[in-house]
Amino acid sequence: MSVNVEKRVDPPGESDYATAAWELKERIRSAEGVLRQRRGFFVDAYRRSTAHLLVENDRLVAFASVRRDGYILFLAVNPDHRGRGYAERLVADVAEDHRSVTCHARTTNRQALGFYEHLGFEVIRRIDGYYEDGGDAYYLKLGGESLRERLSGFVGG
Repeated sequence: MSVNVEKRVDPPGESDYATAAWELKERIRSAEGVLRQRRGFFVDAYRRSTAHLLVENDRLVAFASVRRDGYILFLAVNPDHRGRGYAERLVADVAEDHRSVTCHARTTNRQALGFYEHLGFEVIRRIDGYYEDGGDAYYLKLGGESLRERLSGFVGG
């Protein structure tokens, strides 16, 4: 039986999926210790960004919130839905809309860093004490060849 995952978008100013995105982010935070933010910060940033969403049976399974400049504020995939290419698909959607794609990742988040490296992101710089809890971050940028060409190989398009 095939599973249909539907792409949706919450444009800036809309927050149809903000609560579901917060709940997914919090599930990941409690299980993995990453994606720590205060709810007010998260909801405000979500509402100001474009949220690329993947929904299965009306349930949010993955999302990427992106600023106008291509900076990925949040990228999250339900742990039960990982390994299906959803994160790659979301980053490809972002790359399709932006000339440059950037983000931050904790220096200790090996899973995220490995994922971003796999896609061709490069570490631009390290920022000590970047996170509210004092954690350090890398500022990453998708580099090299055309973003569309590079990411089309991951999503089969």
